[in-house]
Amino acid sequence: MTKKNLEAQSLDVIFDRMVEVMDHSKKDIFIISEQSRENFNEMKVELEIIRGDIEAVIIEADLLESKSKLARNRLAEVSKNFETYDEPQIRNAYETANEIQINLLIKRAEERQLRNRRDELERRLQGLLEMIERADQLVNQVNIVINYLTTDLKEVGEALENAKIKQDFTLKIIEAQEEERKRLSREIHDGPAQMLANVLLRTDLINLTYQQRGGEEAMKEIVELKEMVRNALSEVRRIIYDLRPMALDDLGLVPTLRKYLSTIEEYNPRSTINFQSYGVEQRLHTNFEISIFRLIQESLTNGLKHGKFKEAWVKIEWLKQKINLIVKDNGIGFDPNVAKDKSFGLIGMRERVELLEGTMKIISSPGNGTSLLFSIPINEE
Repeated sequence: MTKKNLEAQSLDVIFDRMVEVMDHSKKDIFIISEQSRENFNEMKVELEIIRGDIEAVIIEADLLESKSKLARNRLAEVSKNFETYDEPQIRNAYETANEIQINLLIKRAEERQLRNRRDELERRLQGLLEMIERADQLVNQVNIVINYLTTDLKEVGEALENAKIKQDFTLKIIEAQEEERKRLSREIHDGPAQMLANVLLRTDLINLTYQQRGGEEAMKEIVELKEMVRNALSEVRRIIYDLRPMALDDLGLVPTLRKYLSTIEEYNPRSTINFQSYGVEQRLHTNFEISIFRLIQESLTNGLKHGKFKEAWVKIEWLKQKINLIVKDNGIGFDPNVAKDKSFGLIGMRERVELLEGTMKIISSPGNGTSLLFSIPINEE
């Protein structure tokens, strides 16, 4: 074995160890993040319980304050007119006032302790939140570095013309993947998971509400609880639908698009989307239908996010040997000839169209909206 081969093998071993160490470090950071998130959720539940306890203690202390005032007035009256009261009455007035005052002091001390615990939990929650965000950033960055080091850039190089664009595009793809995973994780954590945690907390508080405020107030809590469960279910369905619309397999492209566009309008009430389908609709291969759906989805997502349109039009023309798609909006538009970092979404759509052996055309200018035209040949087989 030559010296060069030995040196190459040594470099490979060093490289593999470096990637392995980075991967272990990423897992350790992820474990810390998950543990911190569990502690965060537990402390958040405890914080809500303590806030409820503080409210209950304040109510009890206010009641004792009123009783103490009455007892002091009674004691003052007895002391002022002691000749008209016998000794047991005087002793009873004094002992009653003293007992109420002691109980009031105990409740005030309990309130201070609960407030101190609440303030401590709020500080710790803020610290944990910062730690979780930092850990997520580190995991994301390490993932990007590992993927970049272990990805074969030659496959991407065939589709791009120069090394600079190749490097940026690869990093953007990896970053987009990690951001999508992070977004999905956040959506589940901040949406359904948070709602279900609140449901669990509210079930504990309903009993306390019933005891302190009566059945009517408890029923209001139950109504709000049902609404929270309904919202959590809606969020879960929306997340699943965004990942892959199951209706696409059952109903086909056009019905699924109608439902998807209606959903977009629900989540973006200031925007209107018009949809038209011309010609004889037909079922296509699954890859074609999902690709066409994603092209329209990406076009509208970019239009909402960057174009900020108020109205958009989606048109599908069914021909014998091809499908023509038009996605047009009245947003702020852009100059297609000016390369921007945000144009990687358009590059991704171009690559998807090329895989379908179709064509894509962009018509846009600043202030005049954007039109995207796709022509997809239909495989007769």
